[in-house]
Amino acid sequence: MFRGVNAINLDAKGRMAIPTRYRQILHDRCNGSLVATIDTDESCLLIYPLDEWETIQGKIEALPSFHPMTRRIQRLLIGHATDLDMDGSGRILVPPLLRDYAGLEKRCILLGQGKKFELWNETAWDECRDQYLLEASASGETPEELQSLSL
Repeated sequence: MFRGVNAINLDAKGRMAIPTRYRQILHDRCNGSLVATIDTDESCLLIYPLDEWETIQGKIEALPSFHPMTRRIQRLLIGHATDLDMDGSGRILVPPLLRDYAGLEKRCILLGQGKKFELWNETAWDECRDQYLLEASASGETPEELQSLSL
């Protein structure tokens, strides 16, 4: 559903315009209601349509809370989950705490990831992407699951 890389800007208030090509899909699917949370592996945000997030949150809540790793994930993902509503101009307001976590400034990258988006600081994304490409070419090892994939 959501794919592609989109260069976007945050305004001084922390608002960003959802690219036009996604607006109608988000309006039809979830009435423009989104949820943003932190990524626990990278300094970026994950942005889900509300219905998609509710499914994920249910799975996270079902994890045993006595295991330290699952409790950490519950605290981080659900604890940082923030409702975002797309306004009539197709904008969402990214709260300051989430912007700080991801180091978001004016220039950002909105990366479509199928069922969700990732929101990156543009410089951080460029560095991460370049590192991924360097690691892929240096390792020479392809996971078995990818060996049968034809592009």
